[in-house]
Amino acid sequence: MRQTGNGIFSMNGREWSLLAACILSIIIFSVASPYYATFGNAATVLRNSVELLLIGLGMTLLLAMGGIDVSIGIVMGLAAIAIGRLLGIGANPAVTLVIGPIVGALLGCVTAAVVVLGRVPAIVGTLGLLGVYRTGVFVLLGGQWLSGLPPTLTNLLGATVLGIPISAVVIAFAYLLVWLALRRTPYGLYLLAIGNSEEKARLSGIPVVKVRFMTFIISGILTGIAATFYVATYRNVEMTIGSTLALDAIAAVILGGTSILGGKCSLVGTIFGVLLLRILQNGLLLIGVPSLWQPVVTGVLIIAVLGFEALSNRLPLAQLLRARA
Repeated sequence: MRQTGNGIFSMNGREWSLLAACILSIIIFSVASPYYATFGNAATVLRNSVELLLIGLGMTLLLAMGGIDVSIGIVMGLAAIAIGRLLGIGANPAVTLVIGPIVGALLGCVTAAVVVLGRVPAIVGTLGLLGVYRTGVFVLLGGQWLSGLPPTLTNLLGATVLGIPISAVVIAFAYLLVWLALRRTPYGLYLLAIGNSEEKARLSGIPVVKVRFMTFIISGILTGIAATFYVATYRNVEMTIGSTLALDAIAAVILGGTSILGGKCSLVGTIFGVLLLRILQNGLLLIGVPSLWQPVVTGVLIIAVLGFEALSNRLPLAQLLRARA
């Protein structure tokens, strides 16, 4: 396997380079804009990272397994709509907390059914589902934003535990659980084995279908949790929700060192990849670069990392991209 024994949740050259890039970016933007190096702006960067940290965790597992899900941002949108509708009718707070993960898990099952059971290539299947889900968002919202939601979730999830925001506690717990699953259970070995070679994993007796199916569901649950925090923070659901989230998640995860070829992942790398992406996006806005260019920056980062990985593995870029199909 390409994954080393301690690389899942540890610091190596890639992670240290990302940390250095984060620090360097902060210094550059602090010099370029007087509004960057403030506690308020730091809080904004961290707040904008919450959903991406959770969705990026799911994407890390998918890519390490040799899969991908480009519909994941719209899945968050559908889960957010379900949460918003329940908030609008005054549902019990406990129900609004669990409905997001439930919707995410159900949609993860749908994705797994198409990709795993239907044997449709992941990029093709999730692109098709992206179109279906996007139409679903439009129909459910009726062409209008879902806004002015009650502050039920905001008050609940805006609290702190020993001075630490609940969002930080949930993210830390999620990453810890995934780390334990990868390091202390057969799931981690199976996942990375499938990412290295699905055929060899199958011949070795690994339950490939079960592991792949379960990974799509885990990703869906994490996306549903992200939707819960999204609604709690913004108290609305707009028509374009999640439109660039999958692209951001893929960029952050491969920046962090999870291989596009599968069989290798880094949870610390994903965290730093998310932070670097959000630092860059926030800094570019503050120095006057229109938000229209944010997807361009994300796309350039993806191409640069893929190009570097292609050179490192001595593979043509086209062959590297075919590995994701």
